[in-house]
Amino acid sequence: MTRDELRRLIQGPIAAVSTAFDDRFMLDLAAMEDLTEWWIGNGLVTGKTVLKVAAAIGEGPDLTDEEWPRLLGTVVSAARGRVPVVCGLKPKDTLHSIDDVRRAQDLGAIAVQIDLPFFHHPTQDDIVRFFADISDATNIGILIYNTHWFGAPSMTAESMLRLVDAEHVVGIKWDVPADEDYDEMRKFAHLFNVIDNSLQPVRAHQNGARGYINWTVDVYPQYELKVWELLESGCYAEAQNMLDRLYMPLQELSVKVGRRSGGYSMHKALMALMGHPVGPPRPLSRQRIRQVFASHPAPRPRARLHGLRRARAK
Repeated sequence: MTRDELRRLIQGPIAAVSTAFDDRFMLDLAAMEDLTEWWIGNGLVTGKTVLKVAAAIGEGPDLTDEEWPRLLGTVVSAARGRVPVVCGLKPKDTLHSIDDVRRAQDLGAIAVQIDLPFFHHPTQDDIVRFFADISDATNIGILIYNTHWFGAPSMTAESMLRLVDAEHVVGIKWDVPADEDYDEMRKFAHLFNVIDNSLQPVRAHQNGARGYINWTVDVYPQYELKVWELLESGCYAEAQNMLDRLYMPLQELSVKVGRRSGGYSMHKALMALMGHPVGPPRPLSRQRIRQVFASHPAPRPRARLHGLRRARAK
């Protein structure tokens, strides 16, 4: 598809969806099939949104290279063309990223979301080459995730403009550091779809953005679709009022929850509250390590080893 065709698809309140796990923290693909049907039945359809799987809120960085394709294939199959599906990819080198994009393409994703290559300490030139090379080597859309908080320089407006000939770069998930100008998006919003990632949908839309990210699109679809309808109609005060009623209390609660634990427990708790439990988030704990080792024929330390060593020392 061309950039213009992709821009018409990747817009609205973007549904960055949770990944369902069972009680053993393994993929629950049956639940993902049911959820996909529920999301579509509640208005998350082509022209209004996309389903974005395996992104950060979907615990994409915790999924293995065997798991994320299974997850993506399940959601694409369940969607049956009724809503576009975008896949989040973990940051890797250019060649590895191209391989992943091709896998996502083969599984039916219309686009991928790719972070800045922050592990490589890139310059702006490096960032431009990275996304241009991926665009040249693949045939689906690329949504740049401006993950400057991981240490890479924030994508500048000038760098975005240098990607105008990279046909498959369709947009950018936009947030900037506190000392940079958020409104710089005005320089390129007519060329690429800007997706707000700073909880400022009204300001973004006034600057030409074509969508936004938050926690509740997949949790309460009707609410977010109404917000988008108001934004598209230019009813900014009413849209902001709706956003304030829901976002501000959730933001305050998120800060409190974050003091105890990070991760994606907040989003999964919201899904459960609305009657669609998606299991626990994968923990950063020894329990997960035990589960991984339990599924492999790895050698186990013998309980009496230390005792033998102590005996020999005597």
